[in-house]
Amino acid sequence: MKMYWVKTRWFIKRLFSGFVWDIPNTSKTVYLTFDDGPTPEITEWVLDILRPHDIKATFFCIGNNIEKHPDIFNKIITEGHAIGNHTFNHLNGWNTNNATYIDNIEATETAILKRNPEFEKVKLFRPPYGKMKRTQAKYVRSKGYRIIMWDVLSADFDKSISPEKCFKNVVNTTREGSVIIFHDSIKAATNMQYALPLVINYLKEKGFRFAKIS
Repeated sequence: MKMYWVKTRWFIKRLFSGFVWDIPNTSKTVYLTFDDGPTPEITEWVLDILRPHDIKATFFCIGNNIEKHPDIFNKIITEGHAIGNHTFNHLNGWNTNNATYIDNIEATETAILKRNPEFEKVKLFRPPYGKMKRTQAKYVRSKGYRIIMWDVLSADFDKSISPEKCFKNVVNTTREGSVIIFHDSIKAATNMQYALPLVINYLKEKGFRFAKIS
């Protein structure tokens, strides 16, 4: 059984205050984010869901997936979504030496900039698994990145939960300013594809609006 918090605890946000956990506002704005793409069919499905609602989201992309699926990556950019660096090989920073971790980040940055020079203006990074060493975080910030974590974890990746539970994880814990994580990956597809449309409709009915992180 995996151990995680659906709602990030206040003391974690305070302890790691140099990271962005949520984006407080008074306009009932929330932030949909997607990790681990671009993935054939799944990322494109997400884009098809977001488009009719005119929702702009933030996609934290794996460099290796960008290189393998550049057309899908370009589609994310063309449709006006924000891009984030999620390392080249989805590395766990706690288990990776600094030199390898930094090389992985830089390789992903190169892959992004080759296709989206605007990334230089708004550099976002999310550590896979939410795990990175303080020395790694210091390096990332020194390169002009904002480190974006999350306030609400859908847990769509958890095959032990039902799609209905995935939906409830989000709607029961989302507040103004919440940064919400879904995954545009094969592993998470069943839960995500059930929950995402319902989450969007539910939150819109409650008066929430959606924005990308900038």
